[in-house]
Amino acid sequence: NPKTYEIVKQLLAEGNAGELQKYFGSRMEFGTAGLRAAMGAGISHMNDLTIIQTTQGFCRYLEKNFSDLKKRGVVIGFDARAHLSSGGSSKRFARLAANTFISQGVPVYLFSDIIPTPFVPYTVTHLKLCAGIMVTASHNPKQDNGYKVYWENGAQIISPHDKGISQAIEENQEPWPQAWNDKLIDSSPLLHDPYAMVNKEYFKDIQKQCFYRNINKETNLKFVHTSVHGVGHKFVQLAFKAFDLSPPFAVPEQKDPDPDFPTVKYPNPEEGKGVLTLSFALAEKDGARIILANDPDADRLAVAEKQESGEWKVFSGNELGALLGWWIFTCWKNNNRDTRAIKDVYMLSSTVSSKILRAIALKEGFHFEETLTGFKWMGNRAKQLMDQGKAVLFAFEEAIGYMCCPAVLDKDGVSAAVITAEMASFLATRNLSLTQQLKAVYDEYGFHITKASYFICHDPKVIQQLFDNLRNFDGKNTYPKSCGRFKVSGIRDLTTGYDSSQPDQKAILPTSKSSQMITFTFANGGVATMRTSGTEPKIKYYSELCAPPGNSDVEQLKKELDELVNALEKHFFQPEKNKLQRKTE
Repeated sequence: NPKTYEIVKQLLAEGNAGELQKYFGSRMEFGTAGLRAAMGAGISHMNDLTIIQTTQGFCRYLEKNFSDLKKRGVVIGFDARAHLSSGGSSKRFARLAANTFISQGVPVYLFSDIIPTPFVPYTVTHLKLCAGIMVTASHNPKQDNGYKVYWENGAQIISPHDKGISQAIEENQEPWPQAWNDKLIDSSPLLHDPYAMVNKEYFKDIQKQCFYRNINKETNLKFVHTSVHGVGHKFVQLAFKAFDLSPPFAVPEQKDPDPDFPTVKYPNPEEGKGVLTLSFALAEKDGARIILANDPDADRLAVAEKQESGEWKVFSGNELGALLGWWIFTCWKNNNRDTRAIKDVYMLSSTVSSKILRAIALKEGFHFEETLTGFKWMGNRAKQLMDQGKAVLFAFEEAIGYMCCPAVLDKDGVSAAVITAEMASFLATRNLSLTQQLKAVYDEYGFHITKASYFICHDPKVIQQLFDNLRNFDGKNTYPKSCGRFKVSGIRDLTTGYDSSQPDQKAILPTSKSSQMITFTFANGGVATMRTSGTEPKIKYYSELCAPPGNSDVEQLKKELDELVNALEKHFFQPEKNKLQRKTE
């Protein structure tokens, strides 16, 4: 690549050893989330060469695992990211990856245009392919890109595949002949474009979750949608059409893909109101009460609703998870008169997400399971359950990710957006807002108050030290017995595999030594988890207080949780001592 070549030549001419060390000191690590790094020169960055090497390793690993790889093939999709100074772009990386597979006689279903991430797992399942690759960095800063990998079951890979692929990359670093010549694929009979087929079939499949077409046609409710300069605009418009809803108003400055994300500091709807400023303005102008916001690869969804007071409420991932869980179960119940069927119904959420689904499941009689953090775990578990003839109605995680439709075993912001719109339209016929319905869910199943945030820390040594301190709090191998005035009643450490609540003190969920994660249960019924992020320099925390149905003193619960979180920050994070940077709104 002439651009990355020039960058390296320039550094050599300057004798800039420090920068060269940064570029070539260590290879990007291939994990269960695939790759995620800045675009640029060198083996520590996303560029033509590292994409070729990664795909060569992945191709060899698939050949080893599938005797029919050359019959079934793989799917490759991409978002709209691009990086002028290094010449990298999602589309170019996707074409180079396709070229690698095609050179080995493997059929490739390469989307001809940008797509939402969920279209890749959908295509793997729908066409029964061996694997899928999505080139995206989701909601990361604009200089980043990523390479996300799905297995034949339509879910993201889990261990030991990451180790196997990583090893295969190490063994296949020299580019194969013609590796750079991506023009070769255009004339190859092995290249297929699934774009038209998936655009038809996906929207047909999500209509199985459409239950109130007549209400949708008649509703006066107005919606605003933003795709935050990403891929979502066209697909959310099509989803509304599939449900017979009038199209949402699109935020004009953000509806078209733009790799510079010019109107936002971070292209992440999770960051709250800052990303939604333009959406609020459009909603006020057009009289819309509900805002739907996708992240740039449209696998996440944020929702905001205008309150009676004129203020906007942005729902947390846990609150929207509670609403969608309630809605999807209610729709299932209305359409399944056979009461015995409920014993085969499941819902899932990750261990750092609210336990509201557990409360609903206990009262209604279906099954709830928790998994490790991340949709790779929920997708794989959902597939296992579906293969046993179970119905997995819904899965969610607090990081605004929702799986509302069994055709996609990953989070999907497109189907979640249109299902939320149908739910809101239905509630409007009962003169209920989403906010009022959320309170009704909590009244019936018990209030679940959650609070989550993070600290930024760029020094892995400090992070390691912080967690070591928690494991050796009052002398060697002792965890904290209290946090300020809050007494600790239980500890689960999924880095070491310790769980004080189990008879053998061994955790049930899988453990991982490569990431930090400790959950504290408190005597007041509070739960708090501290963990490191797999894709960002963050130490995150998640806290929740659950009250039994009938305890309606919400303000008291909130106050108690605020005090618990303050104690957690002060005693366990020690931000001043550890020089941690707070999340700024």
